[in-house]
Amino acid sequence: MSSSILFCVVLAYFGVLFTVARLASRNATSESFFHGNKNSNWVVVAFGMIGTSLSGVTFVSVPGLVGQSGFMYFQILLGQLLGYLVVAFVLLPVFYKFNLTSIYAYLGIRLGPTSRACGAWLFLLSRCIGASARLYLVIIILQEFILDGLNVSYWFSSAATIGLIVLYTYQAGVKTIIWTDLLQTALMLGGLVAGAAYLLNALDLSIVDSYRQMDVKGLARVFSHDVDSSYFWPKQLLAGMLISIAMTGMDQEMMQKNISVKSLRDSQKNVVTLALAMTAVVFVFLFLGGLLSLFAEGAGMTAAGDRIFPAVVFQHMPQVMQLVFVIALISALFPSADGALTALTSSYCMDIARMDQRTDWTDQMRLAFRRKVQLIFAVVIFLLLVVLKLIDSQSIVNLILRLAAITYGPLLGLFCFAMFTSRSIADRKVPLVVLSVPVLCFLLDEFQSHLFGAYRIGLEMLAINGALTLAGLLAISDRPLARQDGAAAFPLPDRLPR
Repeated sequence: MSSSILFCVVLAYFGVLFTVARLASRNATSESFFHGNKNSNWVVVAFGMIGTSLSGVTFVSVPGLVGQSGFMYFQILLGQLLGYLVVAFVLLPVFYKFNLTSIYAYLGIRLGPTSRACGAWLFLLSRCIGASARLYLVIIILQEFILDGLNVSYWFSSAATIGLIVLYTYQAGVKTIIWTDLLQTALMLGGLVAGAAYLLNALDLSIVDSYRQMDVKGLARVFSHDVDSSYFWPKQLLAGMLISIAMTGMDQEMMQKNISVKSLRDSQKNVVTLALAMTAVVFVFLFLGGLLSLFAEGAGMTAAGDRIFPAVVFQHMPQVMQLVFVIALISALFPSADGALTALTSSYCMDIARMDQRTDWTDQMRLAFRRKVQLIFAVVIFLLLVVLKLIDSQSIVNLILRLAAITYGPLLGLFCFAMFTSRSIADRKVPLVVLSVPVLCFLLDEFQSHLFGAYRIGLEMLAINGALTLAGLLAISDRPLARQDGAAAFPLPDRLPR
């Protein structure tokens, strides 16, 4: 199919997206941007969050991993199931009890304003890098198979993509993206099912027969029992659990959608439903990756990793499947990117600028400031896309998980200290801990072969990072406050400032 036709399809898609966004943003207020007026339907949020959690990385990179490591990514998914239960029944009750808009406000009241700012800055760093990496993967594929044929530069397509996201989230933020995510998740999952069905038909195999072939070729292996390997199953299980706790429960982007739901009970149902749906959907993505590997081998293709899915689609599938792939791919791109930009804006406004406490600001001043912050983060993400183009990592999913292990670890340590200890802390010393521990973990990762020989640290680096942060916080803390009449050692107020 010609690049011009595919480009027109992309434009038509954006037209539908903007129509949905416009309808969703009617009667929007300033509160709509930050938490959707706290009246979102949990079913809509749960379904839309599948797209946010998966993104273009899952759509392209997870199938590409099968040729390298089989179905072992599923070990992480099993751990994530456990982690989502912690999010639903440990973290959410705290966030709802204090009626939070920013989850890092909890760190502020429990530990102090510096700790709150540290939590927010860690999130801003992590999400900027993660959102940029996810955007990069999808843009580079669209560039290679569509936009290069139209002589559209990577720099222009990156800027245009970010500009479109800004436009449809500019007014209503969370209230808009809850509904646009619903549409985009449906289209992405439709593309997944269509791709798997086409490959089964092209290979002339049933689901059972195709799985047997994958198993014979070593593509369907789920568990690794090699203790030295980074894929060793207990390490992957632990990593998956901590990833979902940190990257969902301690992530403003994910939690601002959860806390936009009307009640705690509905929000908990949202998280549990999301966990079960994610497990099923990612298994289908892995199965699709196995089909792609079988097809590519039979066709004599050399494409691998992130490139195998688009290569099979554009070189061997009919035009209608190319259309389905493009629509599904861009649908996988935006749920993650639009939510990230909204959450970055929300966290900076609430946690760093403390906009809600500026009593001398008018509503117009608040609106102008929020929009200015949103534009600044859009520029930051564009600059990071430039950097990613220069380094061009071959597996974005591994890059994101490696960075997450380093940047989300301090958040894990901060929340564990705040929730599970009753000690007071030297708030001004917290930045020393949360800045030094990631550097230490990065050095540990870089030189692990010299330190541990054949043993390889994998995604359990997140646990190491969190544990070192917790140890550092304990080192700068004081003994628990005295208990009075059986009260908690560190009593919390009934309500936190938002």
